[in-house]
Amino acid sequence: MKIRVQTQAFDLGAEVGAMSKGRTDIGAITSFVGLARDLNEGSGVRAMTLEHYPGMTEKALAALVEEANARWTLLDVTVIHRVGRLLPGDPIVLVAVASQHRGEAFAACEFIMDYLKTRAPFWKKEETAEGERWVDARASDDAAAARWAPPRFETGPD
Repeated sequence: MKIRVQTQAFDLGAEVGAMSKGRTDIGAITSFVGLARDLNEGSGVRAMTLEHYPGMTEKALAALVEEANARWTLLDVTVIHRVGRLLPGDPIVLVAVASQHRGEAFAACEFIMDYLKTRAPFWKKEETAEGERWVDARASDDAAAARWAPPRFETGPD
C-alpha cells in the first residue's frame, strides 16, 4: 500500500510499473487519474489550490484503503493526491488497485475514488475571472459514495 500527498506531479506508467514489478500474482490493475478542469459550474477556472491537514489527511487515506481491503481481496493499492496550486490539465489524483481479478480491482478503485471525493480532508479553492471561490461537495459525489454504504437493517416489533 502506498499513500502520498505531494505537490509534484506523478507518472502513471512509473507507478503502475512499480506496483507490478516482479509480481506474477496480479491479474488486474485498474487506475483512475483525475485532472484539473478549466470549467466548473459554468465558469472558467484559471487555477485550483488544494489544501489539507498534513498527518490527518494521510491517516484518513490509509483508513479508506484499509476499508477497501476489508471489502475486496486486493494485492496492492496506490493513492497519490496532489496539493498546492494546480493549473487546468494538471493531474490531481491517482488511484491504482491491483488484484487477482478485474472485478475486484474495478470495484475497489471506484469505491476509493468515490470516498476520496466525499470523505478525504481536502479543501479546494478555484481562481476564476470573477475571483476566488471555495468549492463545495457535489450532491452527485455524495450519491455515488452512498451506494457503498453498508446495508441498514431495521428491526420491528417481534
